[in-house]
Amino acid sequence: MNTDYFDRFLPLIDAEMRKVLGNDFPFYAGHYGMLRYHMGWVDEAFRPAVVNSGKRIRPVLCLLACEAAGAPAERALPAAAALELLHNFSLIHDDIEDDSPTRRHRPTVWALWGRPQAINAGDAMFTLARRALYALAEHHASAVQMLNVFRNFDEACVRLTEGQYLDMSFEGRMDVTVDEYLSMIDGKTATLIGASLYIGALIGGAALETRSALAEFGRQLGLAFQIQDDILGIWGDEAVTGKSAASDILARKKSLPVVYALADTKVGDALRTLYARPIEDADVPAVLDLLADAGAQPYAASAAQSAHQHALEALDASGVLADDNPAGQALFALSESLLNRSS
Repeated sequence: MNTDYFDRFLPLIDAEMRKVLGNDFPFYAGHYGMLRYHMGWVDEAFRPAVVNSGKRIRPVLCLLACEAAGAPAERALPAAAALELLHNFSLIHDDIEDDSPTRRHRPTVWALWGRPQAINAGDAMFTLARRALYALAEHHASAVQMLNVFRNFDEACVRLTEGQYLDMSFEGRMDVTVDEYLSMIDGKTATLIGASLYIGALIGGAALETRSALAEFGRQLGLAFQIQDDILGIWGDEAVTGKSAASDILARKKSLPVVYALADTKVGDALRTLYARPIEDADVPAVLDLLADAGAQPYAASAAQSAHQHALEALDASGVLADDNPAGQALFALSESLLNRSS
């Protein structure tokens, strides 16, 4: 997509989040330093650093939705910052729960400072994210709008925990169904993307029908985005994705292609036998052969395409795709780029 919106929005989002995570009291330097480290702003000694800090998709969508609804995007900045901080809270806790020592090619917070401090840092990130929403009052949000924002934000938080519960429960199971998997990624990924659009459109003054359609656009976009991630996690180009194509298999990750193949009557038993024990590098070709025999890659690609099509239908129903609405057109372009990405 045209990068003009990212070039314009990202510095604003970053500055807003830095305000939220700012605290100069020396007693708490390490506490806030851990948060800034996770965000990619400092190194492990809390010296300024510039590292990969993620795509910032959720806050950008929030600001685009606000502008597409007819209001200045800056009006939704506190909400955009809150949504990105909420996402990062979930990542800090995910890293602990998944026992992940690295994220974005750096040690995770818990790997550097221990699990207790990392749990506390995640709790702080969540609380500061929610507190960030109060600044909407300074951007002319009404009391009714703010109440609605808080309700949607909190509902998304609950769905995040539900999705994470399912994800963790899948680790010891071989009978995960496709429906269960889709419910899991709806909670972990899709709902927050939908909430980002809903909240942005709400702050922008959009009617309920437009807000709901944009939320559905985001939810379907999130499903397509995660399924595309699942495909890239197994069949992606390592030189482009930055991680081994075998990593998801070695981790016995139950992504959509694997869940689909586990239920296949031809290969399911053989795949369950492999996934019942630690997988070695030498096992990866056998797993790939079983996935191919089940048709797992074309199935997942079709599921991603279906969710993408539903997303476009919802975006069209929202009424923001007029030629004189460049922010609405940018939402369309962004959805196309997310599905057709290679990393």
